[in-house]
Amino acid sequence: MTTSNSAEGLTEDKPLISGNNNHVVRRVFKVTLLFMGIAVLAFVIHNNANPFASFLPTSYYFHRPPFSASSSSSSREVGDLMLDGVLKNASMKDRTVILTTLNDAWAEPNSVLDLFLHSFRIGYQTQWLLNHLVIICLDDKAYARCLASHPHCYDLRSRGDNFTNEAFFMTPNYLKMMWTRIDLLASILQMGYNFVFTDADVMWFRDPFQRFHSNADFQIACDKYVGNPDDVNNLPNGGFTYVISNNRTIPFYKFWYKSREDYKGMHDQDVLNKIKSHPFIKKIGIRMKFLDTAYFGGFCEPSKDLNLVCTMHANCCVGQPNKVHDLKILLEDWIKFTSLPATIKASSPSSWTVPDHCRLE
Repeated sequence: MTTSNSAEGLTEDKPLISGNNNHVVRRVFKVTLLFMGIAVLAFVIHNNANPFASFLPTSYYFHRPPFSASSSSSSREVGDLMLDGVLKNASMKDRTVILTTLNDAWAEPNSVLDLFLHSFRIGYQTQWLLNHLVIICLDDKAYARCLASHPHCYDLRSRGDNFTNEAFFMTPNYLKMMWTRIDLLASILQMGYNFVFTDADVMWFRDPFQRFHSNADFQIACDKYVGNPDDVNNLPNGGFTYVISNNRTIPFYKFWYKSREDYKGMHDQDVLNKIKSHPFIKKIGIRMKFLDTAYFGGFCEPSKDLNLVCTMHANCCVGQPNKVHDLKILLEDWIKFTSLPATIKASSPSSWTVPDHCRLE
């Protein structure tokens, strides 16, 4: 007997759906759920370039295939988003990060990178700072080596920059690389991050934050320190800076970068020497300090007392083999010093046996 669509039309006490029909409905329901799940997954993947990013290490999440040199400005925007993610994972509570750059040559085993990282591990209260170090890689080999050595790596090529070829001092490629660095640091300030920028041939022996000036926006190490942190006659070295992100440092870095057009053929450090007394610097009111070589020394002007030194830079040294040779001696000097009894350290200030191969004639 057939059934009607209304309750009154039911003339038999018989289920509307038979056992066989019920089985069919359950199968249809399961298939429908399966297709709904596939649709949701497809939507998530479509709207997220990496839906599993939260489960992957920072460096791997932000790795992308290299961009060509002809990448558009959109490449830079994507690269900056990637950079922001790496910085966020490495930053201190006050949004401070430590930055360095790395190329193929310095990434070789037993070369500059290994010595740089080792200095943090053997310094006084410096190992924790590695948690906040971001290595900015200039080529694919440097990036691969970074991934194998350190958790926070950024591939500069994701912004559309490419420095695969070796950059010899003061060549056009070298100058481009130096000015790209200033441009990148300006972007990082605009993102709201403070930073310590350090060349990888700077060895870290003590926490430098204990020796930074508390009332400065921009602090920079010196090749030659004249005894006064406010004296613009100090000769700055761009290989070590501490910069606070604010409405003075951001326009300062933009002005510094733009000034390359007025001083063509000069690198960033020499241009800084030209503009450090410029009226614009006074106008924006940036508080600039030059760091004492007693704490932030280098081969140009070595710190004289190992009881005080925070960092040592292999500046005034040409040639990677010379740098590596003298940096190894530098680390040996430090290890010997730290093994001395406290009474000897205090009574007889120790100094360095370098520069050696890097010695200025």
